[in-house]
Amino acid sequence: MIITKQKAIDKILKDASPFRKIFVIGCGTCATACQTGGQEQVKAVSAALSDRLAGSTVVEACCDVRVAKRDLSKHKIELEGADAVLALSCGAGAQALGETTGKPVIAGLDTLFVGKIERIGRYYERCSACADCIISETGGICPVVRCAKGLLNGPCGGQVKGKCEASGYTRDCAWVLAYNSLKAQGRVEQFKKYRAPRDRSPKSQPQEIEAR
Repeated sequence: MIITKQKAIDKILKDASPFRKIFVIGCGTCATACQTGGQEQVKAVSAALSDRLAGSTVVEACCDVRVAKRDLSKHKIELEGADAVLALSCGAGAQALGETTGKPVIAGLDTLFVGKIERIGRYYERCSACADCIISETGGICPVVRCAKGLLNGPCGGQVKGKCEASGYTRDCAWVLAYNSLKAQGRVEQFKKYRAPRDRSPKSQPQEIEAR
């Protein structure tokens, strides 16, 4: 899940100020789940734009250009009359909407991280999209993102009683979590495995993947 937060309404209105007519677009997947870009949020932002609103909708998945084109085809006339689109979606979705509509894009949300949802309003970062996943070796715990130092070969000397020094000893040490998970799975031998320094070349940016 892509976790986002909505920008302050004053910031949104400031960024929208150069445009006369604006079409507001929400995202029906991640942003809706985060309550940052669903129907209610689109309605609230649309109301704040008052007489400058050209129209609004929620696209099923803004980052999927095919879906965006399909859903926005129903609003062709309103979009033609818009000077810009205001995207209540992650950054990838906002850029896809710009490409799809050919309009200037106003980002209404800040993209935070790839995470898990415990409940609405409580999210945890669990993946940095590093392009070299090793959680099969670490008991399902990602040390790249869950260790404050991104260590790949066990805990540093700063952890105390399973707690991380970088958090003021309030958060669990990722490598203690990994050890306990591997122990419960009967796979502690994985903990002793040496891992070479991270090869960052697979994460060269920007990335493109073409399935064959």
